[in-house]
Amino acid sequence: MRKAAYAALMGLVLLSVFPSGSNLTLTAWGQTGPGGGGSAGATWTVRVSDIMLNAVAYGNGFFVAVGKGGTILTSRDGIIWKVRDSGTANDLSGVTCGNGLFVAVGDSFFTPTSTILTSRDGVAWRVRTSGTSKGLYDVTYGGGLFVAVGDGGTVLTSRDGASWTKRTSGTGNDLLGVAYGNGLFVAVGKGGTILTSRDGVTWTRRTSGTDGWFEEVAYGGGLFVVVGKGGTILTSRDGASWTKRTSGTSSWLFGVAYGGGLFVAVNGGTILTSPDGITWTKRTSGTDNHLSAVTYGNGTFVAVGGAILTFP
Repeated sequence: MRKAAYAALMGLVLLSVFPSGSNLTLTAWGQTGPGGGGSAGATWTVRVSDIMLNAVAYGNGFFVAVGKGGTILTSRDGIIWKVRDSGTANDLSGVTCGNGLFVAVGDSFFTPTSTILTSRDGVAWRVRTSGTSKGLYDVTYGGGLFVAVGDGGTVLTSRDGASWTKRTSGTGNDLLGVAYGNGLFVAVGKGGTILTSRDGVTWTRRTSGTDGWFEEVAYGGGLFVVVGKGGTILTSRDGASWTKRTSGTSSWLFGVAYGGGLFVAVNGGTILTSPDGITWTKRTSGTDNHLSAVTYGNGTFVAVGGAILTFP
């Protein structure tokens, strides 16, 4: 299940009820969730609840979270969040920062359409022309290039975030996640799909060993980590050969990130951590809300979904 679609069905309170520039924080009663198996990634704090967020990124000294109905929030510290005007009512499913520019992508939950927004400061956002009606689910930056992925194997690339070119992916499966590391783009999606590319233009299909549903991919510590349906976790050093790992959960994993020597994966209220991508420890999040994505910046992990959580 697409994380954006999941969030849309959760019946949570829309952030559109708050005017642009409003502060959102629940730190006066922020809940914490202690976990076992060592201290790394064990204690998380709930900062905001009852929202609909699908993705989060860090860059230019602040966090940007995006979600249902064009929701965009920004925060310097992960604690106090400001509502921003995105200029669109379409759902936003992915966000990244590269070369000083934030790029957010998405679609409409009800009609086939794509959305691309760009911003330098996280406050003023500009709608860009994607050149496709296919929904977009994720975006990354690397090697001077933005790469967005989405419906039906859609791949778009851009040097500046403004002008986008459609590329041939070689698959008709939906692509739900994309990451860059060690000179390589890796895109993942439905049907056990894993694609790799050195330049974002020419893509190679890789054998994943499963026909499952992959939601997200991250790179760190010399390792790619893919997460998805049924607690699936795969790892690879080169993007070509993949190894299945034991996650310890059968829950759907929606997001994964790396920072400070630690991988963090998230799902419906559960957080998993790993120092090496191989051995994973289940943590207590302190919330029953669905978690869609996680990122790392300025020494802090931020997880988002039906709530916003931080560690440490």
